[in-house]
Amino acid sequence: MPRPPSPDVTPVTPALLRNWPVRSDDRGTAFVLGGARTVPGAVLLSGTAVLRAGAGTLQLGASERHATALGVAMPESSVFGLPETENGAVSRAAAEVLADVLPKARAVVIGPGLTDVDETFALLERILPLVAEESRLVLDAYALGALSRKPELVEPWAGQSVLSPNRTEAEYLLGHDVTDFSAAATEIAERYRSVVTLMGAIATPGGEQWFDGGGHIHLATSGSGDVLAGLIGGYLARSATPAQAACWATHVHALAGQRLIPRTGVTGLLARDLVAEVGTVISELSQ
Repeated sequence: MPRPPSPDVTPVTPALLRNWPVRSDDRGTAFVLGGARTVPGAVLLSGTAVLRAGAGTLQLGASERHATALGVAMPESSVFGLPETENGAVSRAAAEVLADVLPKARAVVIGPGLTDVDETFALLERILPLVAEESRLVLDAYALGALSRKPELVEPWAGQSVLSPNRTEAEYLLGHDVTDFSAAATEIAERYRSVVTLMGAIATPGGEQWFDGGGHIHLATSGSGDVLAGLIGGYLARSATPAQAACWATHVHALAGQRLIPRTGVTGLLARDLVAEVGTVISELSQ
């Protein structure tokens, strides 16, 4: 069983967040890249969470065959159809489509609904040089598996990127088993020079640590991580610091899951339910 966090780790509480507010008068653009042929809904979940967290403008990049449907499902967003491989993964050739778009985004979320780690690695190598160094970066899901092959890919955003692995993805990033989430988050943060949120444990490459104990095991449902990545991206688009965005997003995500239990039960919770709940949670925390 994972060990509890050290007493030196700061707990994430509503009081902490209210004393660490994210400004609401500076709402930039967030871009979410993912949505392979078999999982187009992942970018829809992330994109909705981006807007719920307060981003001013949303852009989605996903498999070309799903672009129109995503645009209808998310009329608040611009949608860019991306080329795909024979097996339906978003192709490395997507970099050509996005060359004029990505440099203008304040926050870029990469990973929700990406498939095929080899193609994702090639995609990262081409896509990341397009992201402005003053932008903020969020990597999730298959993008993390790809990053584990070449950690220096995120070096231009040292201290300005956020990684949101689950336990399995954390083990890929570290190359060993994870039993202590706080220790693992700290190790990942140092190795990849990024802020990390891992199962409630949050760490910065400078050694700061927080822990949010409000989550529960049933948040590990399909699409839940996409919602968390989107929340982080939304806060970054509002000019939150990476640590601030990770703490706010992790707590909102956990609290939304708690609030849903009386209505959905612990086994019936859906990621789309989380998205619908986060707006109310954020409003309450901001009062």
